[in-house]
Amino acid sequence: MDEKIIILDFGSQTTQLIGRRIRELNTYCEIVPYNKFPFGDETVKGVILSGSPFSVNDKDAFKTDLSQIRKTYPVLGICYGAQLIAQLEGANVSKADSQEYGRAQLTTSAKDDLFEGVFEISTVWMSHGDTITNLPENFQLTASTADVEVAAYHIRDEPTWGVQFHPEVMHTDEGIKILSNFLNICGCKRNWTPASFVKSTVRSLKEELGNDKVILALSGGVDSSVRAVLLHQAIGKNLTCVFVDHGLLRKNEFENVLTDYEHLGLNVIGVDAKERFYKELAGITDPEEKRKIIGKGFIDVFDVEAHKLQDIKWLAQGTIYPDIIESLSITGTVIKSHHNVGGLPEKMNLKLCEPLKLLFKDEVRQIGLELGMEPHLIHRHPFPGPGLGIRILGDITPEKVRIAQEADDIFISNLRSAGLYDKVWQAGAILLPVQSVGVMGDERTYENTIALRAVTSTDAMTADWSQLPYEFLAKVSNEIINKVKGINRVVYDISSKPPATIEWE
Repeated sequence: MDEKIIILDFGSQTTQLIGRRIRELNTYCEIVPYNKFPFGDETVKGVILSGSPFSVNDKDAFKTDLSQIRKTYPVLGICYGAQLIAQLEGANVSKADSQEYGRAQLTTSAKDDLFEGVFEISTVWMSHGDTITNLPENFQLTASTADVEVAAYHIRDEPTWGVQFHPEVMHTDEGIKILSNFLNICGCKRNWTPASFVKSTVRSLKEELGNDKVILALSGGVDSSVRAVLLHQAIGKNLTCVFVDHGLLRKNEFENVLTDYEHLGLNVIGVDAKERFYKELAGITDPEEKRKIIGKGFIDVFDVEAHKLQDIKWLAQGTIYPDIIESLSITGTVIKSHHNVGGLPEKMNLKLCEPLKLLFKDEVRQIGLELGMEPHLIHRHPFPGPGLGIRILGDITPEKVRIAQEADDIFISNLRSAGLYDKVWQAGAILLPVQSVGVMGDERTYENTIALRAVTSTDAMTADWSQLPYEFLAKVSNEIINKVKGINRVVYDISSKPPATIEWE
């Protein structure tokens, strides 16, 4: 990359969203902890300060010296970032008499490069309890709302701006325009595109890997598929892919995925390990224990296959940018271990290759399309690594897997045929450890319950339940009950994330 924007993360829940918006404007950016600015990086063109869950007046608030940054780069402070810049210059930031949460009408009050081409009155999204009550003499007020006088400012004779609202959220009508104006101020070339990423990544992979051999674990999902095709373009036959069937895939998925990859020209080894996993999972009901058994079993099977091959030096992992961000807090403390970050077992003694680690999820899909991959591979719903193991609540048996697979297949097939599949982020059937009384024909039944789950989302950080048509749900329910032996009741999950999660376990 010959240019980038640095986003200093002060802990806002929308920091990743700022990054995605900058990427959408064809500009590469990196999110770093508020106190880890990459001084000396000559590719940095500008800096954005994120919001924060703290007040700048809190004892434990995240603060950092911005003087050197402001002397060197254009700076845009958002919400907390704007308050921090102002406070460090002597402004008073105090609890607002009228706190603003939600939409507000912004009125610009001065001609300013940040608001070039922006309507004089527009809707913005506010989320703050503090407000800047006075500005130093070298600050120019540029925008206000009915309740907050200092909604935006510019430091005179310095390329530093602050906005009290959130331009990164879609509720701010002119937010993308404002961010675009900031990139213009920074002199960004806007040359971060899928085509440029593929070209530069293939080139760097060739340089990094040379004639070395690489092994890659395929899951059938978007990330691993794009990773495989990208590496195949760079090193061809030196890439070997391993696809492990742990017996918890969707119906016919093992065979279908192998066929898809064969058409892509990839060298794929398929491993049927169902019996091993069923044996190790027998009688296990705790969700976390199931995940650990499945994860360890996968690594063990993959390790066996890796040792069958000669001269393998690299393991290609599917790490994407949110994995890296979420694995470290802004203080550098691990807040959750991610399966793609640092989980390489020492016994494999392989170096890591992570060709997608700079990309957000939606960018991975764009890269796949740029690589010429079939849309049905690119637009597949996310599917958890443990597969149906976390969609079968309680212990796992081959019979329960059959039931879950058949119900899931009916649900997904109907979503496709009804033209609803691409309108849903993720969908699946969950087999509940609940039996209920039913009547089929003239006989009483006491059978299992399937819960259908479908959500809409953009990045899985938040999700809302999909409001599928009643007629569609009735058709799917009727088909599952009539065709899947062992099911006599179907329910639909209408929980959003938060407070629920997308998967049940």
